[in-house]
Amino acid sequence: MQNNCPNCNQVVDGNFCSNCGQRALKRIDRKYIWEEIQYTLLHTNKGLLYSVKNVIKNPGKTAREFIDGKRINHYKPILLVFVLTGISAFISFKIVGLNDIMKEVYSKNGLYSDFMSEAFSFVASYSSFIMIFFIPFLALFSKIAFRKWGHNYYEHVIMNSYILSFSALFDIIVYFPILFLVKHTVGVFDTLPFLQFCFIPFIYVWFFKGFYKERSIKSIIPRILLILFMTFIGFIFLVIAITIYLLLFEQELLQQMQ
Repeated sequence: MQNNCPNCNQVVDGNFCSNCGQRALKRIDRKYIWEEIQYTLLHTNKGLLYSVKNVIKNPGKTAREFIDGKRINHYKPILLVFVLTGISAFISFKIVGLNDIMKEVYSKNGLYSDFMSEAFSFVASYSSFIMIFFIPFLALFSKIAFRKWGHNYYEHVIMNSYILSFSALFDIIVYFPILFLVKHTVGVFDTLPFLQFCFIPFIYVWFFKGFYKERSIKSIIPRILLILFMTFIGFIFLVIAITIYLLLFEQELLQQMQ
């Protein structure tokens, strides 16, 4: 008996319609619901764990495979950033107690305020969205730096999604456990963030060498330095913008208090 897809009316020869991708018509019953639950849970978990494992092993190679079309087993890169940065924020603020650490450090220097506390809470709550917000700008920087190497802007969006995913995994697996163990050590917070910052260039070198395996390190490093320079300039502008906003916000508060 010939089966036609109820979605586009094309003939269905297998489990899926070759025209629109819908699964072959099947009556919804207990077996159907159980199969759907199994497929959803196992497929999602497999994709997430598979991508995490490959990003840890070689983020550049993983990104290259995804861009070149090997995608069926992978979690969506932007969704991966969203999930991992969300986990990272939960660990940093709920388990490590980063907010309390920051409060203690800045209170000693007389810099902490209720507004800063709210700002840290905001960053913790919306870190996933903040990271995704930065991806288009980071993609622009890497596209400029590697503009002659054959990948378009949107492929650089995917690249930077994998870079941020690896950074989040590094924090989850390495940085936060160390910070949790030594958070009560005097002066440790003056050193660890600096070491974390110094690790960023190595992430970029490892990533782009894995992505452009046919290219030499000598040709990759100058382009990474350009990315870091543009990121630094962008960060300066961001700090200036935030400072201006805070000053205006503070003046508005003072006016309301008067």
